Amino acid sequence: MKNKRLGEMLVDVGVLSEAQLQEALTKQVGSGKRLGTVLIDEHYITETQLIDTLRMQLGIDYIDLNKATIDPAMAAIVPKALAQQYRIVPVKMVDDRLYLAMEDPLNFIAVKQVKDLTRKKVTPMIAYSSAISRAISVLYENEGAMAAIEDMKEERALTIGERAEENTSQGENQDAPTIRLVNSIFQRAIDEHASDIHIEPQDDAVRVRMRVDGRMTDMFSFEHGFLGQVVSRLKVMADMNITEHRIPQDGRALVHQPDGTDVDARVSTLPTIHGENVVIRLLWRDAAQLTRRGIGITENDNKKFDRILKNSSGMIIVVGPTGSGKTSTLYTMIQELNRPEVNMISLEDPVEFQIPGVTQVAINEKVGLTFASALRSCLRQDPDIICVGEIRDGETAEIAMRAAMTGHLVLSTIHTEDAVSAVDRLRDLGIEPYLIAGSLRGIISQRLVRKICNKCREEIQPDPYLIDLIGMKADSGQKYYHGRGCTDCLDSGYHGRTGVFEILTMTSGLRDAIASGKNGTELREALEDSKDFVPMIVNARDLVREGITTVEEVIRTVATIE
Repeated sequence: MKNKRLGEMLVDVGVLSEAQLQEALTKQVGSGKRLGTVLIDEHYITETQLIDTLRMQLGIDYIDLNKATIDPAMAAIVPKALAQQYRIVPVKMVDDRLYLAMEDPLNFIAVKQVKDLTRKKVTPMIAYSSAISRAISVLYENEGAMAAIEDMKEERALTIGERAEENTSQGENQDAPTIRLVNSIFQRAIDEHASDIHIEPQDDAVRVRMRVDGRMTDMFSFEHGFLGQVVSRLKVMADMNITEHRIPQDGRALVHQPDGTDVDARVSTLPTIHGENVVIRLLWRDAAQLTRRGIGITENDNKKFDRILKNSSGMIIVVGPTGSGKTSTLYTMIQELNRPEVNMISLEDPVEFQIPGVTQVAINEKVGLTFASALRSCLRQDPDIICVGEIRDGETAEIAMRAAMTGHLVLSTIHTEDAVSAVDRLRDLGIEPYLIAGSLRGIISQRLVRKICNKCREEIQPDPYLIDLIGMKADSGQKYYHGRGCTDCLDSGYHGRTGVFEILTMTSGLRDAIASGKNGTELREALEDSKDFVPMIVNARDLVREGITTVEEVIRTVATIE
């Protein structure tokens, strides 16, 4: 009958028809789902309609869990297993009343369980399902971090000798508080699918932040006195010198996830006036994303992508600033070119994704294994295709270019603003124009733009000045969209990222222009009449027209290069 009451309320307010209700009740039988979940899953109603109906009909308060600050101590009130089972989050305690955020506030069994367990009065509140999931993750992971910090405070009373003895054994003791704190930080970042973790010592505390979809987000903070223990633990994991605090260090660790998969972590330390700053880049081993569709290659660019990959010799360069997705594009090409009949060798720093059938070499400059020395040795290994993770110096560039001229297909990346700038960059590294012209087959330039959140996407009219800034017309009748911000996107209006590209394929005219020493400005003028070359800004405008990204995001990431 309780489910029926929910159905009647939805029918009464006009968001659901009687026929739809009966269909949903039929589908609910044997599904094990509550009626509200069935109605949303079957697209009879939206989650927002359900929340609004319960607020109006029953006076149940809505809580935005993405904006709420929940004391980590609340995790001790309701066990994690119960929170996950009933999709509930303890929000706050006022006297003897517990406020409980719920996905389904009509789940009276869940309310009774919490009442019996806590011996408190319970006030249900309604929250979005995605916000419940995130809040459970954050609350109980923060609980683990906070518990570890409390244990570290207790251990502060240990003598220096005892503490030293414990630190020596922490590599094996997974229950040690410092290890639990570091594990909690990693788990939180993994749950949020963060690309970077920042551990930043301030004057009076240590701030922990992470980068999600290119946006920095605060996690929590801990006492400055525990910085040394946390940094030492990270250095042990990354095989770094724990006694050296005066100079920057780099290392690498493997983080094991509960589902059995691994995440590679690149750890970098930097001495600051408040202690060592640590930044950890998380490298996701997600093969599904290493496809043309996964990186964002459009149908218009597919033919040009095909054309440059059909070459059996020459050089293909992927260019863009740090964090623009170059490595993902490089791995996508490697996977497409990886065939039993070819010998492919990849030189990487570090090896971010292991690909069966490809000989992958990890560059180690500490022992003298640089890109240049590895590339020389690689040429004696009878390769058909060579991948050079990054061209950093003239020596590497020249060896790679000459290899491309002598029958090898060479793939690499370089840091430049756009495709044409790659030619100037190679000249700056000392490569002769004739060698550049003779070896280059194609240049792929790219950026990553944030995608509008599908859950809160809505039509807007941007400032005409901004529209004009990206080369579009404000009075063209074009529809524009943005995300207003919701629980799914943490109120940012964006969820996920996609690549935006420009692909420059070599033509006889372009080769002649490069060989004659024309600079970047002259090469761009020569390309203006080309029907084949589509600048990145044009592709970015298409993403705006299709409602994939916003005018503001194009200005932030792409328009500055025009």
